[in-house]
Amino acid sequence: MTLSPAPIGVLVVDDHPLLRDGLAALLGMQADMRLVGEAADGEEAVAQYLALRPDVVLMDLQLPRVDGVEAITRIRHHDPRARIIVLTTYRGDVRAVRALQAGASGYLLKDMLRHELIDTIRTVHGGRRAGIPATLAASIAAHVVEDSLSPRETEVLGHVAAGRSNKAIGEQMRISEQTVKAHMKNIMEKLGARDRTHAVTQALKRGIISLDDAQADGDG
Repeated sequence: MTLSPAPIGVLVVDDHPLLRDGLAALLGMQADMRLVGEAADGEEAVAQYLALRPDVVLMDLQLPRVDGVEAITRIRHHDPRARIIVLTTYRGDVRAVRALQAGASGYLLKDMLRHELIDTIRTVHGGRRAGIPATLAASIAAHVVEDSLSPRETEVLGHVAAGRSNKAIGEQMRISEQTVKAHMKNIMEKLGARDRTHAVTQALKRGIISLDDAQADGDG
């Protein structure tokens, strides 16, 4: 008698309950897969991984407490063989590049999940890296080149996100207000932003800065 292989155990990590429910329903329709656990933030994801040892992790990148990239890094530290598929809303998300560098095995836009997810899980579970669609790879590469803000520019943008004026940023960073304006001009050109608010929005979407960074900066 030939025994059927054990179903692929999947851990779903996302802070939106509706998306977790949708993924659970999709997995439940597959005879060779089962949902073994869920997590709503990166800290919980690491704990759940260590407790459940799933075959594959579906990892959102924009998570509270500990973000997806850091969660991937921690999980891979404990288990270098961990198979993790990154889920993101935005094309060219800078965090996606960091996640792949941290050891993620695949990368999917959330609007591709219905058509791509199941095959990607099987590919990654089989020990292979999931191919990144050419359009996504080009988008990521373009953003990595265009959006590579300098550390100084990133620091300025963090202050802007915290609500500081150019004058206050200059005082905080011990540079002139004109230098701050020059940094903001470069930042907006690199991000294709119309104004300060749009620059912050674009940087948050692409993972260049995080809300946690802005809040911590504002508390400083």
